[in-house]
Amino acid sequence: MSAVHASEAFADIPTIEDGRAALALGNAIEAVELLYAISQAKPADYDCRYWLYSALVAAGHPEIAGPTLDDARNLHAVAVIRSVGGDVSRLRTDPAYCGTLGMQLYQANLMGPATLALGKALDFDNLDPSLLISYGLSMQHQGRMAEAIDIFNLAAETFPSPGTHGFLIYALFHGPDRLKQVSEEARKWAALYAAPHTPKKASFTGQPVVNRRLRIGYVGPSFSRNQVAQFLIPVLQAHDPAAADVFLYCADPSVETGLPDACTVRGIGSMSDAQVVKRIRADGIDVLVDVWGHTAGSRLSVFGHRPAPVQVAWINFVQTTGLEAMDYVLHADSMDAPDTADYFVEKIWRMGDIMAPYRPAPHRPESVPTPLLHKGHVTFGSFNNPAKISEPTVMAWAEILQARPEDRLVFKYRYYVDPVLQRTTQARFAAYGVGPEQLEFRGHSTGTEYLSSFADIDLALDPSPCTGGTTTCDALANGVPVLTLKGEDFFSRIGLPALLPCGLTELIAEDWGDYVQRALDLTADASRLDGLRQRVRPAFEASAYRDEVGFTRNLESVFREMLARKRADHR
Repeated sequence: MSAVHASEAFADIPTIEDGRAALALGNAIEAVELLYAISQAKPADYDCRYWLYSALVAAGHPEIAGPTLDDARNLHAVAVIRSVGGDVSRLRTDPAYCGTLGMQLYQANLMGPATLALGKALDFDNLDPSLLISYGLSMQHQGRMAEAIDIFNLAAETFPSPGTHGFLIYALFHGPDRLKQVSEEARKWAALYAAPHTPKKASFTGQPVVNRRLRIGYVGPSFSRNQVAQFLIPVLQAHDPAAADVFLYCADPSVETGLPDACTVRGIGSMSDAQVVKRIRADGIDVLVDVWGHTAGSRLSVFGHRPAPVQVAWINFVQTTGLEAMDYVLHADSMDAPDTADYFVEKIWRMGDIMAPYRPAPHRPESVPTPLLHKGHVTFGSFNNPAKISEPTVMAWAEILQARPEDRLVFKYRYYVDPVLQRTTQARFAAYGVGPEQLEFRGHSTGTEYLSSFADIDLALDPSPCTGGTTTCDALANGVPVLTLKGEDFFSRIGLPALLPCGLTELIAEDWGDYVQRALDLTADASRLDGLRQRVRPAFEASAYRDEVGFTRNLESVFREMLARKRADHR
């Protein structure tokens, strides 16, 4: 076709701007027709497919919208792979190349392109467990949880092991009917990997702890190199050496930093479960505490052998472990919700206002006035994992932004460097009337750069039903108010023990309608918002989160009571 004839052929095709204009006016069906026509005329145009997805959702056709979004992501992923020097011609013919390329993209946090490459690397007649897990994780890191759950189900069935099965349990908590699904799958995990080794009764080889130090053991892959550090190290440092001997069981002590000299640190990364159990029993541990749960690096299967009389789940995984040998899980009082106990094998021990103390990062920048005062528009922020950005969350946040077209929402997380994830997120919001220009994306940062990023945020928005945890405490400790939804279950209420001890009750919404209205009301007046901001950091500093010694004394007392109850039960 000549250039003239080609120009004439495309002259009658609508433009993406035509489709966007129809969508902006609320004419979703017209937008679908216009954008569909473009997609048929331009098979390689991924942008029109992103907009077609938005229009289909707006028109009430989610069953068609999903495959359309898949097409958009795949076409976009190919373009990104080409832009970073990947050999696109080998994607269809060279599975080994796809596997290598997929892992390179994964390491670069380009999860959309990684999913495409890893999917083409998989031979479903001869599956590679590492590639399969990475494939599922690449989806999870984009928030494609239904697909990730399917892959982890396949992995757990094909390559049964405690670690592989754990990926499924974690992912299920981001899916439908999550409490029931996680509870059932955790029990299944325990039946496979813990119950066969579990003695019928706890053994007591030591003396009662009335007149001796309590021997406490903590188990996790690391204590200083992950998100539990700011919660756990304050407790480790505050333990009373006269009242407790503390043992730490981690993968590699040589890479740990800042652990108290009074703690005995054991490296268990290269040890079998049987060896770890023998070591714990030789140490005479009274109370053994898992701080990691069903996430990568877990040694929960050790707890199935019941190496200690009392065993407790804490901090990183507040769902049920599924283990009959796990006695307790620690929660804050305000996490209580109807029927919570039905989803737990363990007894829930409520610790009071908080579940753990929190130590802010050193050398925090000084608090600054709320950015609205000098920017002239509100900057909302979410520093949460994309896996937590549920559709109800998108709908609520979109309603806030639609009411204020001049306002902005910053997404910050390592995976947002991916153009495919960025564009997918824009498309999800566009379905509810939010323009792409209202969303800003930032990648990973550390140290002062990370802490300084809070100075740009007027109001942090907590997702639901999977809420923020460390990110919420980070925001409050740096003076940023965080709006949270009360939620209907214990996990969706994790924002409550973050805010209630600080007296910031105006930041807790009862339902999504209340959430949207509070976001708009709280940010309607710059001076009033700045007044709230000036309260946040001092309130956090005065809260129970900063009483490390007080919490730890209570924890020691709780552990002693747990042990006393266990002894009484076995008389």
